Amino acid sequence: MLDNNKKYSFTVSIHEYVDTVKTLWDTTKEFLNNGGSEFLAENNLMKWLSPDKGETYNLCHFWSNFEIVDLSLWRSDAYRKYFDWLDRAGGFFYERWGDAPVHSIAAALFLNRDEVHFFDDIGYFHNPFHHCPVHADKSPKLECSCDAKDPNTFEFHGYGCTK
Repeated sequence: MLDNNKKYSFTVSIHEYVDTVKTLWDTTKEFLNNGGSEFLAENNLMKWLSPDKGETYNLCHFWSNFEIVDLSLWRSDAYRKYFDWLDRAGGFFYERWGDAPVHSIAAALFLNRDEVHFFDDIGYFHNPFHHCPVHADKSPKLECSCDAKDPNTFEFHGYGCTK
């Protein structure tokens, strides 16, 4: 990650349960409209979060069960001010906003897209989902025990957000 200037990496992206984030996006928009937009990366991943330029949230998030992060992101003014804004709104307590959607929104908005990395070459299993490297059959050195063509591979289901 260091060699390639990556600051956030993941293996699975999935849609969040809407009941746990009912007001998260509106609260995020309030943050952005009240000075937070100064932290937006020039070439961010807003399109990955929102199909309509930020009006709505498509519920996609990077699954934090396997994430590797440059801690400078969580220590940045952007993330600390965003987190404080969310904390004051109360959604962590009242709606169960989790680390995954909050981390994902922050990484997608505050990092440039080339600083975010999808670990396609790392297999990952967390019941009931698994990610199998799509090109595992072309890289025997990966030594994967899964079959990328298996219809149960995460990427082939509609609830996956990695295209």
